[in-house]
Amino acid sequence: MELIFATNNQHKATEINSLLGENWDVKSLSDLNFNDEIPETGDTLEDNALEKARYVHQLWGKNCFADDTGLEVEALQGAPGIFSARYAGENKDSSKNIDKLLEELKGQSNRKARFRTVIALIINGREFLFEGIVEGQILENRKGNGGFGYDPVFKPDETDLSFAQMPLSEKNLISHRARAIEKLIDHLENPLTSNSLTKTRPR
Repeated sequence: MELIFATNNQHKATEINSLLGENWDVKSLSDLNFNDEIPETGDTLEDNALEKARYVHQLWGKNCFADDTGLEVEALQGAPGIFSARYAGENKDSSKNIDKLLEELKGQSNRKARFRTVIALIINGREFLFEGIVEGQILENRKGNGGFGYDPVFKPDETDLSFAQMPLSEKNLISHRARAIEKLIDHLENPLTSNSLTKTRPR
């Protein structure tokens, strides 16, 4: 089955392709020579994921999915949330985003946080949402050179390593995106027993 993944983020594309395996023909937007920014004007991860999926579906009329991910820090009342990629500015500089986050949490004992991914799927004219969450802590300093985004300062509760210290195969066992993708795959293989957050209206 061909699916369009509504992203130009090659890190995400690599991660999701490694999760989906060879049974799925997943095309990223760069595979389709589409490099424009897709609007993200929603107030929630769910809104943004649906907005991106609908945009792609309208362009190509094919089955597609999109994701939106936010880092939600308890001491910051859920920030940066939907603004995670642009926390330190519109240029989406991951290093500056981390710098700002660590500055905001300086001296803070409560470092509880979670990554949350929402995937919106449009398939056969219907929309579905899938959620993946991983709970953890924000480290006081960067650890590791792998991953992307906030991975160097996020330590899942299940391990003593940051996401950036893990090989991708290990991260994929517990990551928020992996958990959302697992629900997506389960739905694709068993649509009658869907575990989606919600079924929205037909397209």
